[in-house]
Amino acid sequence: MQNQRVLVLDFGGQYNQLIARRVRECNVYCEVKPHSMTIDEIKAYDPIGIIFTGGPQSVYAAGSPQVDPKIFELGIPVLGICYGCQLMAHYLGGEVTAAQSDTAREYGKTPTFFDTDCRLFKGLPEESVTWMSHGDYMAKVPESFRLVAHSAACPTVGICDEARGFYGVQFHPEVNHTEYGQKMLHNFLYEVCGAKGDWTMGDYMRASIESIRAKVGDGKVLLALSGGVDSSVAAALLAEAVGNQLTCIFVDHGLMRKDEGDEVEAAFKNWDINFIRVNAQDRFLSKLAGVSEPEAKRKIIGEEFIRVFEDEGKKIGSVDYLAQGTIYPDVIESGTNVAAVIKSHHNVGGLPDFVDFKEIIEPLRLLFKDEVRTLGRELGLPEYLVMRQPFPGPGLAIRVIGDITKEKLDILREADFIFRDEIAKAHLEGTMNQYFAVLTNMRSVGVMGDGRTYDYTLALRSVTTTDFMTADWARIPYDVLDKVSVRIVNEVKDINRIVYDITSKPPATIEWE
Repeated sequence: MQNQRVLVLDFGGQYNQLIARRVRECNVYCEVKPHSMTIDEIKAYDPIGIIFTGGPQSVYAAGSPQVDPKIFELGIPVLGICYGCQLMAHYLGGEVTAAQSDTAREYGKTPTFFDTDCRLFKGLPEESVTWMSHGDYMAKVPESFRLVAHSAACPTVGICDEARGFYGVQFHPEVNHTEYGQKMLHNFLYEVCGAKGDWTMGDYMRASIESIRAKVGDGKVLLALSGGVDSSVAAALLAEAVGNQLTCIFVDHGLMRKDEGDEVEAAFKNWDINFIRVNAQDRFLSKLAGVSEPEAKRKIIGEEFIRVFEDEGKKIGSVDYLAQGTIYPDVIESGTNVAAVIKSHHNVGGLPDFVDFKEIIEPLRLLFKDEVRTLGRELGLPEYLVMRQPFPGPGLAIRVIGDITKEKLDILREADFIFRDEIAKAHLEGTMNQYFAVLTNMRSVGVMGDGRTYDYTLALRSVTTTDFMTADWARIPYDVLDKVSVRIVNEVKDINRIVYDITSKPPATIEWE
């Protein structure tokens, strides 16, 4: 029996997949699809509700993303967010224009007032803070709609036609900065769409196992196993589905953290899987020699990964499927439809045109990081593996800014180890979600002993996050940062300056490249 579904139509905003994450937190399954979905495709998807996302364009501009207006005749509730709100007003008889003054434009945290008789705002305070990001506004709302939210600068922050189940908000309820945003989404799902909350990770696990078995049949599967959370959960899921038809290959590309290759091998030595370790450091470093542009690094690493798998697959005999631990944020940040490409991921945008396998299987492609961890627990993986700190597929290649050499990698490995070691000694691991060092390509003058130095600047990065779509920089105590700094400049050659990154995501990404 199919779970209830909500459809999120993508109009190009960077928060779009976060909407999907928030919906799933309410135990309602949803997917993000392009705004160009046809009416027949929408009917076939059979959603209980539709959410229009935000987007960077103006609804009245030529070439801006649109929808088939028949979507408003389907009898399905619609929630429009920011651009999506304006689009709904635009189609249904309202008027959207550019804000005529700076005061009418709204960006950031904004005190907002609500009509709590509206089902979208049921049970909320009459005043709270929302997160605005719009330069257009609704100068006129459609005749059948009423105003249900406003701010000091904008009288048309929220609109609704409750008879038809149409709601629109100028702010972003999906971001944490909107104080009661999750409650608003919950109200839309349960009060308006009649959601039952019938989607759980246990359901996803069972459905995925059945789907993988049906697809693979008696074929053989080759998995890229890095030892990180994503590939480990993918391995466990595939093992449940196809057992000894699975071969896991761990490619040690020389871009791992200190001692990590040995740790990965040790962690899986007792698993009932075919485990192969490929020492390919020289091969990767040769390909990366002289390359400094981050997207080029990712593309090179992605293609070389595939080539290594092809080579190893030929050694072990016929292999039908390549499996990868791609997760939803990988797909999002590699660019979907009209959304901007933030960065390509080696297991998404980095795939070469030709892949010597029948098909690529990505069983986690629709899951966010915390959902992957939950699935890992459902599969019985140990907690230390489920909660392992995220590590990018391209490894330290994207934490060495500029060109890559073994010497730079060794410098970074030692410095990163010291940082993580001091965090562990201070028992701070549970207070942050990802922390690492970055070797910049900037050198600066320093003094060590009685001599002048001209060495690298090392950056430290640590963030707190629930979904890795947005993140805040971690407030590490000064005394811990001091210990880290003193140890690194004393124990690691060629570093004479330490800086700490205090930028949130957005506007920055978690990784530097």
